[in-house]
Amino acid sequence: MESFRSSHAVVRFGGFELEQHSGELRKDGTRIRLQEQPLQILRILLEHPGKIIAREDLRQKIWPSDTFVDFDHGINNAIKRLREALGDSAETASYIETLPRRGYRFIGKIERETPNFCSLAVLPLENLSRDPEQEYFVDGMTEALITTLAKIGQLRVVSRTSCMLYRGVRKPLREIARELEVDTIIEGTVLRAGPRVRITAQLIDAQKEETHLWAESYERGLSDILALQADVAQAIAREVEVKLTPQEKAVLARAHPVDPEAYEAYLRGRYHWNKRSREGHGKAIQYFQQAVVKDPAYANAYAGLADSLSIMGLWGLVPPEEGCGKAKGLALQALEKDHSLAEACASLAWSALHYDYKFADAERDFERSIEMNSRSATAHHWFGMTLGMMGRYEEGYTELKRAIRLDPHWSLVHFGMAFVYWCGGRYDQAIEECHEALELDPNSPQAHVWLGLCYVARLMWEPAIAALHKAVEISRRTPVAVACLGEAYAAAGFTDEARNLLLELTGKAHVTAYFVSRIHAALGESNKAIDWLEIAYKQHGEWMVLLKIDPRFNSLQDGPRFQDLMRRMNFPERTNGVVPNPR
Repeated sequence: MESFRSSHAVVRFGGFELEQHSGELRKDGTRIRLQEQPLQILRILLEHPGKIIAREDLRQKIWPSDTFVDFDHGINNAIKRLREALGDSAETASYIETLPRRGYRFIGKIERETPNFCSLAVLPLENLSRDPEQEYFVDGMTEALITTLAKIGQLRVVSRTSCMLYRGVRKPLREIARELEVDTIIEGTVLRAGPRVRITAQLIDAQKEETHLWAESYERGLSDILALQADVAQAIAREVEVKLTPQEKAVLARAHPVDPEAYEAYLRGRYHWNKRSREGHGKAIQYFQQAVVKDPAYANAYAGLADSLSIMGLWGLVPPEEGCGKAKGLALQALEKDHSLAEACASLAWSALHYDYKFADAERDFERSIEMNSRSATAHHWFGMTLGMMGRYEEGYTELKRAIRLDPHWSLVHFGMAFVYWCGGRYDQAIEECHEALELDPNSPQAHVWLGLCYVARLMWEPAIAALHKAVEISRRTPVAVACLGEAYAAAGFTDEARNLLLELTGKAHVTAYFVSRIHAALGESNKAIDWLEIAYKQHGEWMVLLKIDPRFNSLQDGPRFQDLMRRMNFPERTNGVVPNPR
C-alpha cells in the first residue's frame, strides 16, 4: 500500500486538498478550519489509504496520556468533526468508513501532487556595500522577499527566523537544503547606491549537484521597491513552474509606489521589532511613526506601529488607551488604505480583543487574516492564544501547532503553545514548551514569566521565583514581570516581599491593575482583588481577557461581584469540552 508521507506533498481527493507541511485543508481553494485531532486522524488515514486504522492506534498517536477526557467521546467527536468538514456521513461514506469495534479507513480516491520545487528557502541576502549601517536594509529586503513569496500558495517558503540562522554560515547548499527540508535555495545580493537599489537573485537546485537554474538582476528606484520585490517573486514562481491563481496575480500586481524615506524608516522599524526587546519595541515605534508621517498612505507602517503599541501595552509599559486602544485605530487606518493587508487584519483582531473584549469580532478578523495569508505564523500564534483565553483549548493547540510548523525556530510560538497549555491547566507540558522557547531564545522574558507562573501553579516555589527574577532582570522591571514575581512571593508565603513589590507597582503613573489584583488574590485578600479587577475593567486593561480561565481567581468565581464582571466581559459560552489537567 502506498504511503503519502512526504512533508512537501499536497494530497488531493474529491474537491479537497491537504497540504502536508502546513496542515491546511482546502476545498476548491477555500480554507476549511479543522481542529488538530480531526486533522491528525485525516493525515494518518491518508498515509494508509484503504487500510484499517485501529482506534487504539489513534489513541496512542493522538491523545496525550495526561489529557483528562473520555477517549471514546473524544475520538467519536473528532471523527464527527472530520466528517462535517468533508461533507461526509457514516451511513453513506465517501471518504471515512467506520468498521464497528475495529477502526476506520479512508476509502476515497486520492492523488499526491508534488509540484516541481514546491519548497524553497531564501538565504540571507548579502550586503555588497559592506557598510554595517546598511544591514537593516539588507535584512529588510530578505524578509520582504520571503513574505512576498509566501503569498504564493503552491510554494512552501521557509520562515525568516529559520533562514536568518544561516547568516554567515559556510555550508554546502545541499546540507542547508536538507536541514531546512527544501528542494531549492535562493541566494542573492543587495546593493544600494543613493536612491537606487539593485537585487541580484539566483535559484539553485540543491538536490542536483547544486545546479544553478536561473539568475537575474533587478534595479529600481527606492520608491518602486515593492514592485521590484513582486517582480522577483513572479520570476521565481515561473522558474519553479508553479501556477499563480488570479488572486495571487492580483496581490503581486498591487505593489504601490512608496515614499523612499518612509520605506527606509519602515525597514528600520522592522529591524528593531524583530529584536523583540523592550528597547527594540521603543525604537520600532519611533521609526514606524516616521514612516507614517513621511507616507500617510503606506499601510504597512500603520500595521507595524499598531503591533508595537499593542506589545508595549501588554507589558504594562503604557496605559491601555495608549497601547491597544491606539493600536486598534491604527490597524483600522491600515485596512482603510489596503483592505487586503493580512497583517493589518491580524493587528486589528489582537488589539481590539485586548481593548474592547469583543471575542467574536477578533475570531472573525483572525479568520479573515489567515484566509488572506495562511502562512502567517504571527496570525496563527495570536489566534491560538485567543482561543486558549476563550477556553477552546484544542482549537488553540491546532493554531499554535500550525504556527510552529510554519516557524519552528521562532521562540514566541513555543511560548504561545506554553500559554495555551497553561490556559488548559496542562502545566507540565507548558513547562516543556517554555524550556523549548528558552532554548531558542534564552532571553525571552515571555517564556521566563510563564515558566514561573507554571511553577507557581505546580506549587514549586523555588524555581518559580528564580524564573520570575530572571524575567524581571531581562525585561528591565516591566510591570507585568514585577507583578508576577510579587504573586509568586505571595503564594509562597513571602508576604513582605510581595507587599514591597505591590508598593513599587502602585507607585507608578500607570498601574497594571489586573496583575495587582492577582497579587492580592494570592495574599488571600479577595475584596482588594475584586476592587483591582474593577479598576482593570474600567481602564480597558489588556489582561482582563484571561479572567475566564485564570486559575488565580478560582476562589473568587462564585462571588456575586466576580460573576457580575464575567457577565460584563461577555465571554463566549462555547468550549471544546476538554477538562483541564488539575495539576
